[in-house]
Amino acid sequence: MTHTVLQIGSISDYIDPKLAQTFRLLKWWEQPQPDALLAAEGANITGIATNAPVGVPPALFDRLPALKVISSRGVGLDKIDLARAQARGIQVAGSFGVLNGCVADLAMALLLDTARRVAAADRYVRSGQWAQRRYPLTTRVHGKKLGIVGLGQIGTLIARRAAGFDMEIAYTSRHARIDAPYRYFESVPALARWCDFLVVVVPGGADTRHLISREVLDALGPEGTLVNIARGSVVDEAALTEALVDRRIAGAGLDVYEHEPHVPDALLALDNVVLSPHAGSATRETRTAMDDLVVDNLRAYYEHGKVLTPATA
Repeated sequence: MTHTVLQIGSISDYIDPKLAQTFRLLKWWEQPQPDALLAAEGANITGIATNAPVGVPPALFDRLPALKVISSRGVGLDKIDLARAQARGIQVAGSFGVLNGCVADLAMALLLDTARRVAAADRYVRSGQWAQRRYPLTTRVHGKKLGIVGLGQIGTLIARRAAGFDMEIAYTSRHARIDAPYRYFESVPALARWCDFLVVVVPGGADTRHLISREVLDALGPEGTLVNIARGSVVDEAALTEALVDRRIAGAGLDVYEHEPHVPDALLALDNVVLSPHAGSATRETRTAMDDLVVDNLRAYYEHGKVLTPATA
């Protein structure tokens, strides 16, 4: 039996044809009259293929009475109504697990760059300034205190990498983990006051919006550095920009922003922030694995009734 899957938007040149070869694929973004497509095919569509930036438009849920499974490339599922899907018995899958290592790698890269100013030093050498004056002193990483906001799978990998730099590690999460050998703080401000580097690794959504607030940034203080590889919504971007401009924190390494791909001009103008274009999972190896998982999750549901990497509401 050929299953009918609605693909919300183009995902990649690799996965798009693979989806078309595996399922009876309806390409939503190519439809001149999407409503006509839903009227004709809505009752036949049992699966959706999408990605994190696009998600699933809320209005589609009511137009797809036979929908049983949603497979998304990415771990950010804040653009999919998980509670609504759960209430209808629709299984939702993301790219959980396969991108963790690369995201943890980038977190450490941003941490190292903000401390040792590698990107700025590169620009300094290329511009010829080295011949005129010595480069300013930077901050060491080894032996410093690392605070992790969200000790899930990625947070745990960051902690392991940081241990290799002899960093002292602590964390905050919804609950203390009995299997974690690190110090636990009950609040983000308390952790920020303690650490030198604060890395944010929590999901996006209403529950974590502006979790990194002005209060947290003030607690981090003028010697502290923020690294965000979570979601842009987790950080109060206006408060962060002010803190960086006023040097109320030492610096920031950012891979995500509140209104991507827009980055505020004030951030672009600063020399104490390292900016990355939401590239945590952007390696050839990881993106291929994420693409494959979109198909594998759909196939697993249709063959066995259960996706491989389910989301929780």
